[in-house]
Amino acid sequence: MKQKKQIARTLCKNNSIWAWPSALFTLLVLSRADEVPPAIMSQSPSGAAAPTWQRAEPSEFEIFNPAGNPAASAMDQPFRFGLVTARPHLLYRFLYADGLQLSPGNQQNSFINEISPGISFDIGTHWLLDYTPTLRFYSNHRFSDELDHSVILSGGTTYEDWTFGVSQSYVSSSAPLVETGGQSQQETYSTKINASYAFNSKISLDMGLYQNLQSTENLQNSRDWSTLEWLNYQFWPRLNVGLGAGFGYVSVDSGPNQTYEQYSGRINWRATDKISFQINGGLEDRQFLDSGAASLLSPTFGASIQYQPLKQTRISLNASRSVAPSVFQDQVTENTSINCNVNQRLLGKLNLDLNAGYNMAKYLASTTAISTNRTDNYYTLSARLSRPLWKRGTVAILYQYSNNASTTPGFTYASSQVGFEFGYKF
Repeated sequence: MKQKKQIARTLCKNNSIWAWPSALFTLLVLSRADEVPPAIMSQSPSGAAAPTWQRAEPSEFEIFNPAGNPAASAMDQPFRFGLVTARPHLLYRFLYADGLQLSPGNQQNSFINEISPGISFDIGTHWLLDYTPTLRFYSNHRFSDELDHSVILSGGTTYEDWTFGVSQSYVSSSAPLVETGGQSQQETYSTKINASYAFNSKISLDMGLYQNLQSTENLQNSRDWSTLEWLNYQFWPRLNVGLGAGFGYVSVDSGPNQTYEQYSGRINWRATDKISFQINGGLEDRQFLDSGAASLLSPTFGASIQYQPLKQTRISLNASRSVAPSVFQDQVTENTSINCNVNQRLLGKLNLDLNAGYNMAKYLASTTAISTNRTDNYYTLSARLSRPLWKRGTVAILYQYSNNASTTPGFTYASSQVGFEFGYKF
């Protein structure tokens, strides 16, 4: 029985549809590559960590197991009250950015000050609550200063051969978006409920229910409900495969609502101690209800490759293709992205992060009443050099270049950002 529970937990943590708290904050902010705010670097200000029950066993497929944080021990926590541990965290970032999109075709320069004071709560061993506001101030008064919010509640448990997880998140932002070509107030509510059951040492079932509610000021709002189930077979501890199927329904304020079916397969393979592959792919069949438009049959995929040739060198490659409702009425977007990251430890204490990314967003009409031919090709290059400061702090200098080439006039731009940041967390 103990072996079955260990297998169930390992499978759920390596399931691409299970997003745990330590990574979820970043994914929520950067969930669609074509919406990466030009004024925000890719580093997350959150100091949240996964609850104890999720940190208990390292994943067989995870090459980059995180190093232990000396600040994480119970004896070293100044804000521990019974079953609750509070972990304050702070990030300050200063940037100079040129080429920011104020509106389509109108690029501006600005200094940007960001401060993100947040706090996480470990509640027992099963729950995590994190709240992080971000205040963003522009020296160019053509931009509106911002107060963004991110809240996430996540938890889970195991019972015999079952593993359960649930998360609820809220993200509010008014940063410039590539899709809209300017500052846009946007709110996203995301709910995930997952369960995994191990039939035996080889076969398991993963089940998930998802809700994503997105509202964008003066643009299209959407509500997406879906389910996705996976049947997994473990050939040996470092290789498992799965077949998945799911169904979804999308409701929009105006225009045709949508239904879609997904059919996928995946492979999780830890080839050696230094390289790991997690790959999935399949088809999505999307119907536009009462619109007269033909169904959209799209290939979808996801891939994550981790390689650690040397102890101080980490290389990762991520790719994905998916379909999502657009913020523009009567449109959906096909997003294809690829991202490569290299992390190198230098001179013992310095960390160099190099990142290159590409995203192609193709806008398609969901009704015969309109036509669209917009395609965006979005590129990013970034570098970040950081080092620890004191016991719990980090200081870094950073640079990012982004370029969007669009077939629609006004949405093409190039932006460079340079600055520094200071972070501190318990």
